[in-house]
Amino acid sequence: MFQLTFGTHKFQQKEDFELIINDFPDFANAAIRFCHEWLSGENNFTQQTSGSTGTPKNIEISRAQMIASSKATQAFFQTDENTNLLCCLDPSYIAGKMMLVRAMVWNCSIHLTEPKSNPLLKLSTSPDFIAMVPLQVEACLQEKVSLDKLKAIKHLIIGGAAISSHLKSLLIANDIQAYQTYGMTETVSHIALAKIDSGLLTYKVLPGVEFGVDERNALWVKSASSKNKLVQTNDLVELLDKNSFLWLGRVDFVINSGGLKLHPELLESKAESAIQRIFPHSAFFFFGKKDKKLGHKLCLAIEAADSQEKEGKLFEFLRLNLAKYEVPKNIFLISEFIRTDSGKVNRLKTIEKL
Repeated sequence: MFQLTFGTHKFQQKEDFELIINDFPDFANAAIRFCHEWLSGENNFTQQTSGSTGTPKNIEISRAQMIASSKATQAFFQTDENTNLLCCLDPSYIAGKMMLVRAMVWNCSIHLTEPKSNPLLKLSTSPDFIAMVPLQVEACLQEKVSLDKLKAIKHLIIGGAAISSHLKSLLIANDIQAYQTYGMTETVSHIALAKIDSGLLTYKVLPGVEFGVDERNALWVKSASSKNKLVQTNDLVELLDKNSFLWLGRVDFVINSGGLKLHPELLESKAESAIQRIFPHSAFFFFGKKDKKLGHKLCLAIEAADSQEKEGKLFEFLRLNLAKYEVPKNIFLISEFIRTDSGKVNRLKTIEKL
């Protein structure tokens, strides 16, 4: 039976969600408002897109889309009414809302907690199903108490950003059952999931999802969760079979250097350990800079103070870790990257500063 718990408070029926409690934090009241709208039969909800497939905008999401997405996830993981969920993402955003929808559609219990860096630390038990962003997973791995709880979770899905190679290795080393999500607001959550294990992440689409590529080899998807409308992305993929694909990176980031097509996101994963060894905790990205001979030459931008000594050492490590054509021609050390309102690095605006 559906039940939402927050602290010592329990909510089940529509009437339980009718009062906004002033002492509750904003995220809790957002959850209560949404559940009340859902249980009252509301059919349409307004949500802002993340901007991953274009300029951020408000779109209308239907109840039917949310139900379709929840049922597809349920079919993938084979969850039922005995599954215990934890919502540790802000219900003001689609990822948090979808955790609440899953609980209501699956007719099971869900515990609401503050969307903080380590949401497991003070929990008495481990949930069966949970969605987190990479920063939360990293924080949970650093504390033995939360690490033990993380290991006990049956289904952990990680979204909001791609996991780093370091986080991937920690998840594998600790034998944690986790999946990287692939999706967008337009599809009301993930439409594909990749089990995190050694090797390249292979995304398997959820039941009922159609997908293919356009002339650029950029992925398109179509499902009940997208109102059965085709959603075209700017993500380059390699189709493996009728159910799975490899993600290669963004179309607009691909570098054509002397006839070679280089995918910055894949290079960033390969070079991460070398870069973090010399510039720990620094943001970085590969990009193409116009070049008379090559068309575009491969370059690397790092958010760090200028240091010729460190730059020289990094070149040495990169030559050991990358193929010859993957080593950047230039490294640019930038004191501060330009970021979007949501905190993501704005590559194009940052490159304009050079």
